[in-house]
Amino acid sequence: MRAFFVQIKCELGRTYEVATAIADAEIASEIYSTAGDYELLVKFYVPQETDIGLFVTDQVQRFKGIKDTRTIICFKAF
Repeated sequence: MRAFFVQIKCELGRTYEVATAIADAEIASEIYSTAGDYELLVKFYVPQETDIGLFVTDQVQRFKGIKDTRTIICFKAF
């Protein structure tokens, strides 16, 4: 499995709604609220052969209330 993170910028006042929708979809391993440029940091695990760009487009960016995303690809966990 490959791990990667997506930082999510939400429309004003919709952070908890977006986080709940992602949690309900059961596609994420962990969801954190954060301070700074993005409101959420979400950890995903996908099979090695999964196209992460397509996954983010089809599975993550589809939720209403998401304004922007930033994907962080992981190479190795220590």
